[in-house]
Formats: sequence, structure tokens, C-alpha cells
Amino acid sequence: MNKNVLLLACCQGLITTGNILLVTISALVGQLLSPSAALTTLPVAMQMAGLLMATIPASLIMAKTGRRLGFSLGNLVGISGTLLGVWALRESHFALFCVATTLIGIGIGFATLYRFAAIEASDKPATAISTIMASGVVAAILGPNLAVWVNEVYPALNYANSFVALSGLYVLALLLLQGVRFTEVDPHTTEAPARTLREIVAQKQFQLAVLVAMISYSVMNFLMTATPLAMHRHGFDLADSALVIEWHVLGMFLPSFFTGKLIERFGARVMILLGCVLYLASAGINLLGVSHWHFLLALFALGVGWNFMFISATQLVSQTYAPQERAKAQACNEFLVFSMVVASSLSAGFLEATVGWQTLNLWSMPVVLAALIATLVLSRGSVTPARLQAS
Repeated sequence: MNKNVLLLACCQGLITTGNILLVTISALVGQLLSPSAALTTLPVAMQMAGLLMATIPASLIMAKTGRRLGFSLGNLVGISGTLLGVWALRESHFALFCVATTLIGIGIGFATLYRFAAIEASDKPATAISTIMASGVVAAILGPNLAVWVNEVYPALNYANSFVALSGLYVLALLLLQGVRFTEVDPHTTEAPARTLREIVAQKQFQLAVLVAMISYSVMNFLMTATPLAMHRHGFDLADSALVIEWHVLGMFLPSFFTGKLIERFGARVMILLGCVLYLASAGINLLGVSHWHFLLALFALGVGWNFMFISATQLVSQTYAPQERAKAQACNEFLVFSMVVASSLSAGFLEATVGWQTLNLWSMPVVLAALIATLVLSRGSVTPARLQAS
């Protein structure tokens, strides 16, 4: 096992644990503190907005200062957000809580590049991506249960306890980062000139990878953010919601142990199409009922579908640029993807409160079908297993 990839996987696991903890409680905190139902998921949206604001600067900062300093800076911003979140919740201050989640989002925005750093540190990119994503299995179990545990042990802190735990996760990730030997690129030592961003974006494979990542992540985030609200509306408590989120995140990351091998064998096109089928199956299950089992099975299928689509998209986009082009290509990819994620976070609470849970699932189906059709069209003759194995 590559030591650097393993350390990055541990860092990713800690950050993802924090993300899942936030997913479990942020919408509920918003429901508790927000002045209207339309603003319930504003803290989640602000977290994603912070992530979005960081995508381009994070890549450019790392191109200038290196991966270690860039990742460390992102972690420090995230830690400051957690501490501000504790204060905001102790004071029951909604606006300040939104500022805190924005800072946390900026920290997460830097951390989204862990998967690219792992690719650069390994000669087996599919395996490296899968290792990074597999770290989420621990997060799937630890994140929701950590939220429930600290809420039960320290109930008087009004969810502030979760942000104390979150700061501890970020500090540990910051310490582990210092042991990673990153593969840095010196633009002055490369012989080939870097292409313009327009030339990179003009590639069909880049377009397909970004489109699939945008749709898979935004639809998943849209339904995942709305899930605790929908379950609360149908009479389920925090423990019930946490269990569903736990299984959802297991679906997101457990297949990572073999998704890389499946991509190498069958190709990204097949795995993306399979992911689309699972998304449609998830929506179909949610349309059939609102029991705890419906929520659990649907969210698990949604998670597995996201795993297949997002890992495939990451693998594809990593093949569309040279080392000296990685900063602008990765910045463009992350900005486009998380622009859609922000929109999905901001609209989830409002739409769940106005049109209802099952209508949300119905609306997601044509969007997923668009990804399916685009994969059939854009990948024709350009995405094969052999290409995936090329560096």
C-alpha cells in the first residue's frame, strides 16, 4: 500500500466524517434557528458556497505554494469555522452560524483536492481514487453516530457539541498531512507548453466527466440534504435519520473497495450508466412510500450510484490534462461541479417544504436521464477500458 495514498485516505476519512456529521445536524439546526422554512437549509448552502469559493483559489494556491501548505491552510480555515460554530450555537445566532458553515465549506473546498493528490502520488490512479473514497466507510459509521452520541451525552450544548467534535477531527487531519510526501510539479522543468483552458474544456472526455460529476453530485446532495427534513416531517427522530444517512454514506463509499477494478475492467461508460440506473431506482423506491425502509433502501442505492458515477468522472477528468495544466483544469472542474451542489443545497429545504419529498424524487429523474443520454453520446468511441488504464 502506498504510504502517501494511505495518509491522504486517513485525512479524507476525517474530513468526510465531519461532512457527514454536518449533514446529519445542519438542516436540523437550520430548522431550529432560521426565521423561516425557506431558510432551513441556508447553513448547508453556505457551506457549499464556501466550498465553491475555495475551488479556484485552492488549486491556484497549491500551484504556487505546494500541496502541503495549501491543504494545511484549508484545514486551519475549517478549524476556525468549527470554533465560530460553537459560539454561534451557544448564542443561538443564525447568521453567525451561516458564517461558520461558510468557513467550514472553504476548508472542505481545499480538501476536495485530496483525490487528485492521491492520483499524483500513485502509478495506479483508479486504485488511488478508490482508496481515498473507501475511507468514507469509516466516516459513514462514525459521522452520524458521533452526532447522536455527543447530542445525548452533552444535550445542554444545543448541537454545539458536534462542532467541538468536528474541530478535533480537523486538527487530527492537519497533523496527518504533515507526514505526506506530495508529488509537486515545477512548471519550469516541463518541456511541453501548457494548453489554454479553452483547449482543455473542448475535449469531449473533459465535458463528459464534468457533466457526470455535476449531475451525480448535485442530485445526490439535493436528496441527501432533504432527507432529514422529510423524515422529521413524517415523524422520525434524529436517530432514525442518522441511521438512514449512515447507510447512505456506506453506499457512497463501501463500493470504493472494488469500483476502481470495475472501471479498469468494464470502462467508465458502463459504470456511469449503471450509476444512472441506481439513481432512477432510488427515486422509484421513494415514490413507492415513506416508511423507514423506503428511506433507507433508496438512500443506499443513491449512495452506490453516486460512487460509480463520481469515481468514474474523476478518473476520466484526470486523463484530460498534463501535469503542468492540472491547476487550471482541476479548478475548472471543481468550480463547475460545486456550483451545482450549492444550488441543490440552497433549494432542497425550500422545495421539500413546498412541493414535498416524493415530488423532489420525481423531478430528479429527468436530470439523471440527461446524464445517461450524454454518456451514450459523448463517450462514443472515446472512453474505453484501455484508455482508462493510460496515464
